[in-house]
Amino acid sequence: MSIHDKKNYTLFVNWLILSLSLIFLMIIIGGLTRLTNSGLSITEWELFKGILPPLNKNDWNEYFTLYKQIPQYQLVNPQMTINEFKIIFFWEYIHRFLGRLIGLFFLVPLIYFYFKNIDKKYLKPCYLVMILILVQGFVGWYMVQSGLVNDVTVSHYRLSLHLSIAIIILSVIFWQILNLKNGNTKKFFKISQDRNPYLFLFVLIFFQIIFGAFVSGLDAGKVYQSWPLMGYNFFPDDVIIKNFLQLFDFENHSLVQFYHRNIAYIISLYSFILAFLIFKKKQTNYYKPVIIFITLIFIQIFLGIVTLLSDLNIALASLHQISSIILVMSALNLYYSIIK
Repeated sequence: MSIHDKKNYTLFVNWLILSLSLIFLMIIIGGLTRLTNSGLSITEWELFKGILPPLNKNDWNEYFTLYKQIPQYQLVNPQMTINEFKIIFFWEYIHRFLGRLIGLFFLVPLIYFYFKNIDKKYLKPCYLVMILILVQGFVGWYMVQSGLVNDVTVSHYRLSLHLSIAIIILSVIFWQILNLKNGNTKKFFKISQDRNPYLFLFVLIFFQIIFGAFVSGLDAGKVYQSWPLMGYNFFPDDVIIKNFLQLFDFENHSLVQFYHRNIAYIISLYSFILAFLIFKKKQTNYYKPVIIFITLIFIQIFLGIVTLLSDLNIALASLHQISSIILVMSALNLYYSIIK
């Protein structure tokens, strides 16, 4: 590899690391936007118009007037002042601004690297990321639309889709960084005896992300704020299951919280089994990544519990979301280390 090529690859890796950092920040801001109920403060798509924030009193009044027309203001915030509105507007504006920034930050360098001597096997996943970033913009608006007419918040199904795409984008970029740092081209999806237990771990984590979004979107954490029991029982006593299909009633706040709790227990138990097998087989190369992963499992559970017991303190809830992102990357790092 020539010096020029090495410079391009170094630049390529640094670009991916910065992109990963922006996606990480985007997910954090998105979580805070949801936690502060700010996502419906901007009621129009505004692909280009909304690049700049309101710059004068008339602009602020225009945005506030539009917000007054939706159910969230009329049913939840009828006493809100314009100064209070500016706070929730800030979170949604920053979220959208970051979305635009990420789109440009990824697209322009991608075009540049296309014409440089970057191996196509490293570029192809970046094309997928670019497509997902564009799709994410439309999904974001699709999500916002669900709360503008007949509801005071966004659909938890659309919220989970929005979050899932963000996690997939982050995971693809992180996987490419691992490949470039290690000089490999390992593929994520490949069925084998060694890989299957860790692929199943990712299935569990992905389901937990979905149910975490359900809990957030439904404010299901406000129903039972006790642990380890839900009230006085393991299973919520306000849920009555009369037939099999009612087990899939994801509109039921208590049932959704029950699933979120217990998927966490399943992931923990399964992770401990994987860690036990690694230490039993004395696979010393995997000790560090598995210890980091198990440590993050403990941190995530602890933050989930204290968030619940704190009456959903926003700072703790945000830390819970942040640790979940780090946990995903830790799981990816563990999986990457065990595959040949």
